[in-house]
Order: sequence, then structure tokens, then C-alpha cells
Amino acid sequence: MPRPSRRPRALAGAGAVLALLAGLLTGCAEPDPGLTIGAGASTGLPLTKISVGIIPIIDVAPIYLGIQKGYFAQRGLDVQPVIAQTGGEIAEKVLAGQMDIGFSNVVSLLAAREKGADVIAVGAGVSSTGDPKKDVNGVVVGKGSPLRTAKDLEGRKVAVNALNNIGDTTVSAAVEKAGGDPSKVTFVPMPFPDMPAAVKAGTVDAAWLSEPFVSSVVAGGGRILFNNLTETYSKVQIAAYFTTESYREKQPVVLDRFVAALNDSLAYARDHQVQVREIVTTYTKIPREVAVSVNLPDWPVGLDEKSLLAVGKAARRYGTLKKAPDVAGLVG
Repeated sequence: MPRPSRRPRALAGAGAVLALLAGLLTGCAEPDPGLTIGAGASTGLPLTKISVGIIPIIDVAPIYLGIQKGYFAQRGLDVQPVIAQTGGEIAEKVLAGQMDIGFSNVVSLLAAREKGADVIAVGAGVSSTGDPKKDVNGVVVGKGSPLRTAKDLEGRKVAVNALNNIGDTTVSAAVEKAGGDPSKVTFVPMPFPDMPAAVKAGTVDAAWLSEPFVSSVVAGGGRILFNNLTETYSKVQIAAYFTTESYREKQPVVLDRFVAALNDSLAYARDHQVQVREIVTTYTKIPREVAVSVNLPDWPVGLDEKSLLAVGKAARRYGTLKKAPDVAGLVG
């Protein structure tokens, strides 16, 4: 059934909001221009086109699998993945009505709501595995590093893909949990692909990395120092699919169909890792020989409000958020 309609929140300071979002969440790979994905099963239903902004990374594999398996077509949806290189770009276009739905990390979404954007999370995106030794993210150090615990990052430089976001927030939480002072850690913004070389050269002492770059550092003799996500919460919901309150007001049935198909796609990805590893080679630059061995994230169905609150509280504690996180407003 369609969700009850809600009055859209006013978009306060739209220019400021878009400027904020432009700096949030960066991507790490470019799409393969030769990608073709099957439309899936045909049901005879008239298809409604729906654009979904994504970054070409492992995390969004369920969308491509869902298209391939026909989960969206079965519900009358023609889902069009729209490639972007940053979450900020996606958020700008969703807010402007140029994309219907987008993918972004949860700290970016909470920060956007704090600034007045009417973004709402509508479906699960991706989560950590809960296993610090086999996760899609981790803080890594180079070969021969003297660092042994998160506390050892005091006075050190740590690369993150963006400042005041999920990376430095969760690293700070792990440092404090280990008895250290997060204010003594220097975070250095850097694209994920540049981090392995920086760690190897000693430009930074450690880096918060995502796959396939974690495996790359480990293969080169480095090691995982700790997993910042599991130190923040047992299984962190890293990202979510989102839209605007106004879009939900206008298209409640379409949105409900999208979420139902997304949930099927998430469940399929969770249970079919071989197919996940295969499909990521079609829309990223990850080579097949790497895709077969990298750690994969988890794709639970549904939004985890406890995880959102834990990460939101950490973001507030370390200054990324200025107010208590609006989790209730985000999940609608």
C-alpha cells in the first residue's frame, strides 16, 4: 500500500544545501562504456521510467542484478542507472528533480537534513559485514608500520575520501574507543585510488579504504590496522537509497514498487555472491581476477534505525553534525 502522504518540508537555503552536498561522498571508479544489462523478464505491464543516481562501486551491485533478474520490470519499472562520480552530484540532481532516486552514505544524508534538505531514505543501500577481518572497509597501514592499535593514530596522518563525513567520523569513534584522543589525529582528504600509493610512500601513516583497495594494500605487504565501522557499531548501515519528500508525495505507488523490487534485489545479492562478483566487472574497472577475491559488503533488507542513530550520534560527537541526528525525519 502507498505510504500516507506527508507535507513536504520547506527547502531552507537551497543554495547552501547544494553547496554542502557538492562536497559530500566521492566515488572511486568510472563506468565501463561498453556495459549492457538485460532488461529482465517481460510482464506486459506498461513500464514507468525511473532514474537512479549511483556511483560505480561494488556497493550498488544489487541495482544491476535487480535489473538483470527482472525484479523492477515485474513491478512495471524501467530503472535507468545514472552514473555520477560523487554523492554530492547525485544529491544535487535529486533535489533539483533531475534524478528520481539516489545513492549516498548515511552521514551525508543526515548532514543534508540538518541543512534543511527534504531528503528521505527509502531503502537500504549497503552495510558492513560485522566481521572486522572480512569487511569492505578498513583502516590500513603499510609494510613495516609501527602502528598497532587505533590509539596509535594520535599525532598521525590518516587519509579519508572526504572530511566531515562517514570516514573520519567512524575512525574518530574507534580511536576514542581504544583510549585515544581523536582531536590529535590529522585527517587528509584524498581519493580512494590515490591512497595505496600514499600509504606505501609514507605520505600518510594510515588510510581508511574501501575494496578493492583494501585487498590491494594487503597484497602489497600492508595490513589492516582495525575496522572503524565495527568499532562504531556492530554492523553499520553505510549508505541508503534516497529521494525527496516531495517526490514521495507525487509518486507514492511508483516509490513503493521501487522499494519492493530493491528489497528483492538486495536479498538476491546477499545470497548470490558469485553473481555479484561477476556483475561488478561490467560497470566498474575492477578486473575479474580481483573481483573474485575482494571482500564484499552485506546487503540487508530494510533500514537499520539503530545503526543510523549510532553513526549519527558519532557524527554529532565529532563535529560533523551540529545538532542531534534527525534519524526519524530521514527514515520518514
